[in-house]
Amino acid sequence: MRNQRSFSVELKRQVVEELLSGQSSTAQLCRRHNIGSSLFYHWKKQYSLGRFNNEPLQEAALKDRVEQLERLVGKLTLENEFLKKGLQNSLQESPRNGKSSSMGKLSSPASGGGVS
Repeated sequence: MRNQRSFSVELKRQVVEELLSGQSSTAQLCRRHNIGSSLFYHWKKQYSLGRFNNEPLQEAALKDRVEQLERLVGKLTLENEFLKKGLQNSLQESPRNGKSSSMGKLSSPASGGGVS
């Protein structure tokens, strides 16, 4: 069984920056440092996110922010649907005493299906 190698943050940053400067190709760097191309691309992604004590690249930072916002939108959508179903259930159960409720006539602009 092989021992797992560990590489310093400085070496990872140096290798990726050498590629970005155009001094060497990916294949040359992988051969020189005896690493696989998948590991190298993992380092490149981490570098673009700023994980090697460097400034994150603008595109990667924006991509990361978009992913965060998409997760938030998904969470809020689920909460919204849950609350709508709860409101519908409570409105259906409320006229037990035979009187109609004015709550049943409520409509919201969002329930119209579009933005006006």
